[in-house]
Amino acid sequence: MKKQYLLLIGLTALVLLYCMVSFIKGDIFKMDNSLAVTDSTWLAPSIYADNTVSGEERKLVIYGQDLIAHTAKYLGPKGSVAQITNGMNCQNCHLQAGGKAWGNNYAAVFSTYPKLRDRSGQIESIYKRVADCMERSLNGTAVDSNSREFKAIYAYIKWIGQDVQKGQKPQGSGIEKLAYLDRAADPKKGQVVYTTQCASCHGANGEGQLAPDNIEYAYPPLWGAHSYNDGAGLYRISSFAGYVKNNMPFAVATHKNPTLTNEECWDVAAYVNSQPRPHKDQFKDWPNYSKKPIDFAFGPYADNFSETQHKYGPYKPIQNFK
Repeated sequence: MKKQYLLLIGLTALVLLYCMVSFIKGDIFKMDNSLAVTDSTWLAPSIYADNTVSGEERKLVIYGQDLIAHTAKYLGPKGSVAQITNGMNCQNCHLQAGGKAWGNNYAAVFSTYPKLRDRSGQIESIYKRVADCMERSLNGTAVDSNSREFKAIYAYIKWIGQDVQKGQKPQGSGIEKLAYLDRAADPKKGQVVYTTQCASCHGANGEGQLAPDNIEYAYPPLWGAHSYNDGAGLYRISSFAGYVKNNMPFAVATHKNPTLTNEECWDVAAYVNSQPRPHKDQFKDWPNYSKKPIDFAFGPYADNFSETQHKYGPYKPIQNFK
């Protein structure tokens, strides 16, 4: 009986100590006695911890995740299913198979599609989004909408966004947009950033590094024949800059602890996207010119600013014009 009392006293002391430490750190209450705001950043689910998905649906989700992580293995130049993409993996742009907060994830895809997209001027489905990625970021051909591969990708995208309410975009979804600079982004300054921070993984000439199997890239090419084309989302330097800010250098930078300054991110984005890459005919994009993003690199525009300024900035004069 005495031992039980001692154990109870010990446990009570530990609970009190935890509460005191949490109070001091501000985990329970702020200094003004209001409830502290918890981190509401989106977290991806784990298929291995999810026992609610079973049978064929579970198989499709697992296959879809593998297709995103190792696209080249199935659909690249040496793909076992088809040879329709450039050898990059979807995961090279959508980190952790689209599951990383602020890593160009899929958190809000199922919750927001179908939707009207200004780029096409049409209501687009999830299939159209996937097809666009394959034709632009993977500089290839869209997967067949009736194929098991697309069904698996769809199942995975639906599953990974299962906890997001329809029409909602949770914190940490997609790519963070950085504040515009007061100057144009500078490719020459960006080259210095690239050389010191990026070249060790992506190569001095942006060629990337193939994995030991010579089928997929461990580090993707950032320009050249095997990289994304100029119709890809990351060809807009605002997207590239925000992506770099929260994720690069790889496995070092995080949203809470970025490595590069905003200026370095804008400049390295300008440098990478000033390099040669495949071209995609985009004459049908943005049927309403006034809907074009400020940093879309190709005219015509609904203003008199040049293509160079639209690509590199400064953007604030364009923003003020709109």
